[in-house]
Amino acid sequence: MEAVLPQPKPKRRWKKRVLWFFGSLLILAVIAVIAANVFLSRSLPETKGELTLPGLLKTVTVVRDSSGVPHIKAENEHDLYLAQGYIQAQDRLFQMDLSRRQASGELSEVIGEKAVKNDKYFRTLGLRRAAESSYDTYTSEGKKALDVFAEGVNRYIAELQESGKWPVEFTLLGYEPEPWTAADSLTIGKYMAFDLGGNWEDQAFRQYLLQTFPKEKAYDLFPNYPKDAPYIIGKEDLDIEKSFAGAVIPYEFNGSNNWVVSGSKTDTGKPLLADDPHLGLATPSVWYQTHLEAPTVNVSGVIFAGIPGIILGHNENVAWGVTNTGPDVQDLYIEKRNPKNENEFAYEDKWEKAKIIDEPIKVKDGKTIDYQVTITRHGPVVSEFAGNSGKDTVLALRWTALDPSAELEAVLNMNKAKDWDEFEKALLKFETPAQNFVFASTDGTIAYKANGKIPIRKKGDSMLPVPGWTDEYEWKSYIPFDELPKTINPEAGFISTANNKVISDDYPYHISNNWAQPYRQMRIQEFLKANKKLTAQDMQNLQMDQVNLQAREFVPQFLKILNGSSGKQEEQALEILQKWNEIDSVDAAAPMIFNVWMKKIGDVLLKDEIPEETLKLFNGRRSALDELLREALNGKPGPWIEEAGGIEQVLAKSLHQTLKELEKTQGSDLTDWEWGDYHQVRFNHPLSSVSPLNYLFNSDGGVPVGGSSVTVQAAAFLDDGTVNHGGSWRFVIDLSDTNQAYHLVGPGQSGNVKSKWYHDQLDDWADGTYHKTILDKPKGDKLTLKPE
Repeated sequence: MEAVLPQPKPKRRWKKRVLWFFGSLLILAVIAVIAANVFLSRSLPETKGELTLPGLLKTVTVVRDSSGVPHIKAENEHDLYLAQGYIQAQDRLFQMDLSRRQASGELSEVIGEKAVKNDKYFRTLGLRRAAESSYDTYTSEGKKALDVFAEGVNRYIAELQESGKWPVEFTLLGYEPEPWTAADSLTIGKYMAFDLGGNWEDQAFRQYLLQTFPKEKAYDLFPNYPKDAPYIIGKEDLDIEKSFAGAVIPYEFNGSNNWVVSGSKTDTGKPLLADDPHLGLATPSVWYQTHLEAPTVNVSGVIFAGIPGIILGHNENVAWGVTNTGPDVQDLYIEKRNPKNENEFAYEDKWEKAKIIDEPIKVKDGKTIDYQVTITRHGPVVSEFAGNSGKDTVLALRWTALDPSAELEAVLNMNKAKDWDEFEKALLKFETPAQNFVFASTDGTIAYKANGKIPIRKKGDSMLPVPGWTDEYEWKSYIPFDELPKTINPEAGFISTANNKVISDDYPYHISNNWAQPYRQMRIQEFLKANKKLTAQDMQNLQMDQVNLQAREFVPQFLKILNGSSGKQEEQALEILQKWNEIDSVDAAAPMIFNVWMKKIGDVLLKDEIPEETLKLFNGRRSALDELLREALNGKPGPWIEEAGGIEQVLAKSLHQTLKELEKTQGSDLTDWEWGDYHQVRFNHPLSSVSPLNYLFNSDGGVPVGGSSVTVQAAAFLDDGTVNHGGSWRFVIDLSDTNQAYHLVGPGQSGNVKSKWYHDQLDDWADGTYHKTILDKPKGDKLTLKPE
């Protein structure tokens, strides 16, 4: 019998190999993370030590405080604005470049074909053409500020060209920015006039209504019934839907809150001022907070990135804030084209030749597009940027912002004002966009003025497009500066504005057909009337106030109509609303039900009858729907409510849709719903729409936030609950001590993803934790800029 020898056990090398393989992967991943972190961090700007800055006349110091706010101190204005341009570029260069490209219609050059329609639209409007023509209207001092600011930006660009340490966005898109110019700053200023809206969209939308629906149904969505029969052209003459397909429409009522309280109602005996402009919420913020100090000026506040000076804030003597007045400063003119010559248009029984401007559009990885803009006597033809939309009829835009203007001159003068008289004098040059200025000074004065160029028309009230072939509808002048709405030291002891109607119908001039919903203004006044001995903390609390007066108006009436409504889920929702305190708090279900329900009511009434592209033109939609509901609840339903089955049917159907939609994301148990689970702010970076860059730029995710579009704490939201619009900057100051003020700039000061000031104010923005900015001897990182 043959012996069986024991066999050696197989070596378990495969386990070692697997461990070695995954270990290697882990090491490589760690190395990659470290390398990426080093690469991203290399573009962080110098904020400490000494740097040589060519062009300076004297040494400048820059102290960045704990919130990243630069306190720039110079010995003269030349150095002050040069340093401001340099420091802004350190924190916001990519944003600045993208902003000028957006407003100039030059995004396609770095983004590609998908931005062409956007570029065509802004080339048609001509914001850059208006900016370039504005430069010569500035004084030598204004031009110098613009030019040295641009020089400061270019000094930083030159440093990056030498070091190669570009902000990561430029690397990802594969380009370097062109040199900065004064026209770039002015173009961004003109874009702000665009972003704060106009009224041409409403005119086009009303024209569409009249061409599409019976007269009574069309007028049911007008802000009020017109006094005179409007001019109506046939449907075959102009296709509104096609004319403005893809038009860039600013957010409805890009507005704000502001108020000022007399010392008679404050704890310190000096005025209080509060301001919170409502704009799009993004990374970086539209605002850049700065403190500028020189022998001739000591001013603190915010400015749009890419512009010198301080547009909102305070100096040692005065403080000011703005909201959007929203006047009718635009008119669409119906132009008759010569069938034999497309570049000629009728006027006073003659054919006038239009101005044709070549606007070639460069496209990344594509051919340059030969694009032309047609400009009639009234302005650019805006109805054909998306393609030919009519046979012989087009629409041209007349707009105050397309005229040369010198708003920066006004800003620089406001920065130095010592009292109301000097401040109001500075406003002479602030022509567009028209704004509601509130003012307070250390001498106890509080004041208000609706300031800007507001047209006086020969005929018409800017409700609809008007004939361009006659002089009957021309602008004859503007409301005189001394006759613009104004009040100084009113008996009430406070002044507040929230984009509401400015003045009574007794005022001799037309201002606007549309005003924001009144709920924010009502709540602000309710609070200020009821309280005395007010403090800066009270002002902060009011800016974060979540009381929903729209709910207070409508919920009891909705409950009465739907009492006994069928459906277990609907009954549960109504019970939740019955117990609600009408506060849009993050931990309650009722705010979610009510605010989404109000949106769904509009969808039920309008979406099936009006194309989506055209519905975007309906800027007065919220106020119009409120009025439709009020009339129906008072027993006088209009055609839109009646044709939808009556008010009960509209409410029941929209509530059912609301609950079914929310159930998909929130679950079937309404008692588990919380407003903050749905209603979350995301300060999205412009490149975050491209996956996976969202993980790089939006690493914080959504943050629950209270309020809504109708509360003082403004927080408007998209259909998925994302809060994308609200108080982009919050500001409170007690004039008893102008050395300090309270600010919130969400999500932070820096545009660099690796900066400690990138998203450090995100949570603060959501919960209302303000940071104090002190002017005298600020503490923080110190950078010394020296001349060559």
